[in-house]
Amino acid sequence: MSTGETLPSTETYSLTRIWIPTGAALFIIALIVSAMVVPQLRLLHFLQAFIYVAVIILARRNSAWGFGAGVAVPVVWNSLQLFITHNMVGGAIAFWSFLHTGHSRRVDTMMVTLGSIGHFILIIACLAAVLNQKTDSKKWWKFGGGAIASLAYLALIVKFALPR
Repeated sequence: MSTGETLPSTETYSLTRIWIPTGAALFIIALIVSAMVVPQLRLLHFLQAFIYVAVIILARRNSAWGFGAGVAVPVVWNSLQLFITHNMVGGAIAFWSFLHTGHSRRVDTMMVTLGSIGHFILIIACLAAVLNQKTDSKKWWKFGGGAIASLAYLALIVKFALPR
């Protein structure tokens, strides 16, 4: 491969071909539904979806850059939603209420919980995939580079696309 990355082993095949795209897809679905419900977030969520598309593409190439992005952004986002805004818990409560009543008032908050589930899948799969890389001596530098680049991109789009 021209990127200098190693070919995936059979152990990482399901991680990079199934679990990483599944986690990213769950988060992209949460972004789309949330953007439909809260139109002010459409630009931000459109730009944010590029992170997950890049993670999927880079993971298919077994790139530590993609694994770094697939861990860093989800860890920061889930931490924010769990410990600062508490939207992850609020979304779970709203979903539980929806199951009992059949009425949904907080679809956007429920999407935070769906996105968080996707992120947990993505974090575990990306960590497992990078740990399974045996031949790349610079994998941790690439992992860190992917993490820093993706967090810089996220900070940039939040600064310019978050509604005020």
